[in-house]
Formats: sequence, structure tokens, C-alpha cells
Amino acid sequence: MANDIPATPDASSSLAASGRRVFEIEARGLDAVAARIDGAFSAACELILAGRGRVVCTGMGKSGHIARKIAATLASTGTPAFYVHPGEAGHGDLGMITDADVLLALSYSGESDEVLMLLPVLKRQGNRLVAMTGRAASTLAREADVHLDVSVPTEACPLDLAPTSSTTASLAMGDALAVALLEARGFTADDFARSHPAGTLGRRLLLHIADVMHAGDEVPKVRETARLSEALVEMSRKRLGMTAIVDGQDRLLGLFTDGDLRRTLDDDHADLRNTLIAEVMTHAPKTIAPDRLAVEAAQLMEAHKINALLVVDEERRVVGALNIHDLLRARVV
Repeated sequence: MANDIPATPDASSSLAASGRRVFEIEARGLDAVAARIDGAFSAACELILAGRGRVVCTGMGKSGHIARKIAATLASTGTPAFYVHPGEAGHGDLGMITDADVLLALSYSGESDEVLMLLPVLKRQGNRLVAMTGRAASTLAREADVHLDVSVPTEACPLDLAPTSSTTASLAMGDALAVALLEARGFTADDFARSHPAGTLGRRLLLHIADVMHAGDEVPKVRETARLSEALVEMSRKRLGMTAIVDGQDRLLGLFTDGDLRRTLDDDHADLRNTLIAEVMTHAPKTIAPDRLAVEAAQLMEAHKINALLVVDEERRVVGALNIHDLLRARVV
């Protein structure tokens, strides 16, 4: 089959050159649009910031795909937004748009019939319009409260037909709006995590020690009067590779781990049955509070080359325990 014939060196070189040319053309297009970031851009941001509702993004064809992505980026960075297909809007989905919403309409020609059809209804409803087009003299640009010019010198398509440079420019303009609005709102990493609870950042910023630790009867602990053999039974039963040593009020006195056990076994004079746990425990072990972030536990374990932590309250009472496997299961590390 023809597809199975490997490309010749000359053909490969030509393909690579075509790819590089696209990057060069689109980079020039982005430079041209960036040079036009001015008062209109600021006005668009101010209009959106003053809005009482959401940003409704719309567009047909390739512009519609870009509008959908812009809506997703806005929504995840502190500006409530959603995408409406202009064709569906003309058949009932206009009911999703309230008079408090701002419309962000994309059409490189500025003459998309499906988009223009919506304008009379939305204008009558009182919606403000930000248009993103490649023609300042187009109908959509003239009807807009704010027009953002995303015209590019040429498409990367050698036929100058397929939207390439123009869609890249529109996408970059949408990103510019999202970032400018993010900064204006004082949007933080914590805010971002709250809208991405299933993502890695969300888990790292929202998950606390209390969410992943073992608590209650699952926490391995023995009194300071216990013998080493009793501590080993407790460690085996709770399966965390350690046990806390506490006083009568559950206040932490020390810790005994699998590592401590190995060191004890190296001592020829150790009596596993009769040695008191207080004689072989680690004094002043590393601990963490239940209200700290789970990622802090991972950082503490890594810094001190340990695999487990006891969780204590303000009075040094042992309230929980966790090990590296708990953090792995929670996908914190």
C-alpha cells in the first residue's frame, strides 16, 4: 500500500519545512495582534468585570470551537462563562442567556449569519456585546459595544483558506482576556483548585491531613509501660509500620517504627519479650497537625526520609496516623 512506503529524505525535509513555515506564519500573526492590544482590550475587560451575569461565548465552525475553549478557560479562572451554539440558540437555547450576561461573539469575517441573527434579540434584551473579528468594518464589529481586532496578515494554509493563523490569534486573544480578568479579580491558586477538585492541583491544594489520615481505633498506640512485644502486636494489627507511645491522656511520648525494630534486632542484648518500649522508642518524632495540607505531609516525609507520620492536636494528643501509601492512594504524590 502507498501509505506503507517510507518517505524519502527529500520528502521528509520538505514536510519539516512546511511545519516550520506554519509556526513562522502564525508567530507573525500573533505579533500583529499583540501590537493591537490597546484601549479596546481594556474596555472589553472592564465590561466583563462590570457584568452581573456570565460571559456567553458563541461562534460558528472553527470560531465556535475556539469560543468553546475560551468559555472553558474563563470559567476555570474565575469568570463564569459557557458556550452557546448560535444555531441552537436560534431554536430555543437563547433562553439560557439572561439580560445580565455579556455576549462574546467570534466570527473572523464578522458576517456569520447564525451569529448575526441573534443580535436583535439580545440587543433588545439589553445584553452587552464583545465581538472578536478580523474585519473592523464588518456587521458584527459595528454592532458590538467593544470590538477586538484579531486580523492576521495571512493564514498558514498555503491556499489562504483554512482557518489557521486566524483561529490561533482568536485563541490567544481569549487567553489574554482570561488572564487579564484573573489578575484583576485577584484569582489565586486556591481558587483554581476549587474549580478543579479532580485534578492534581486540586488534590494538592484542597486535601487536608484529616481527609487521609487513619483515626480512632485505626491509630496504632501503646502506653509507655508496654513491653516491646506488645508494641509489635499493635504494629502488626494496625498495619501502618509504626506505633505511637502515649501517656494516660493520649499525649505523644515517642514513636516506634519498622526501622527502629530492625535496629533493635541488631542489638544482641535486646530482649524482644521483656524490653520496655520506652527504652527503644524514638523520642520527639516528626508530627503534623490534622488541619495541614496533605501535600505538606509528603514534603515532610521526603525531607526527613521517613515513610509515616503521627497526627497530633495542639495539646500533643495523638489523633491520627498516616504513611506514604495513604498519600499515594489519595494521589497527592
